[in-house]
Amino acid sequence: MEWFVTGLLAVAALLVLATRKRRNVVSVEEKAPYVLVERLFSPAERSFFGVLEQSLGDEFRVFGKVRVADVLGIATCQTRAAWQKAFNQISGKHFDFLLCRPGDLQPVCAIELNDISHTRGKRKRRDDFLHHACAAAGLPLVFFPAQRAYLADDVRGAVAVALGAPQMQAADGDVVFPELLAACRGAGSS
Repeated sequence: MEWFVTGLLAVAALLVLATRKRRNVVSVEEKAPYVLVERLFSPAERSFFGVLEQSLGDEFRVFGKVRVADVLGIATCQTRAAWQKAFNQISGKHFDFLLCRPGDLQPVCAIELNDISHTRGKRKRRDDFLHHACAAAGLPLVFFPAQRAYLADDVRGAVAVALGAPQMQAADGDVVFPELLAACRGAGSS
């Protein structure tokens, strides 16, 4: 008799679990609560993306809205809890743009486009965290202030500086980066 009661309780428990699982999954008859967003980038991000592509040409592949956890890994941690804490800090964040070498798509430089919201405490702490995480991983991170227009030469120059490209003074006083392409191709390789 005892095994019969135990069996009934087990069947009842399985039915309860199955019912709960079904409630968490959208059935074919139900409409999923998702909609397509109008655009991947905000107008400011789209404008900057165009300048990035124009200024860097074929030197890089430009990717947008890349999850930080897909670019930065977690070093060996002493405990699973420490690993999980480190992962949680990066899993919900993304880089606005990621520059990769065209041949092997190795990440070379991350870019953040900062609007006025980045002057607030929480956003500043996020930017500081990203800066330190990227520095620890050896990934240059460049912050650009959001503005109405961007000059391709300024964008190219800031990326070149981040990658450590040699620079020299031009006759007209501008800074030029004659070795940008070579430096970009070598960035991130050991």
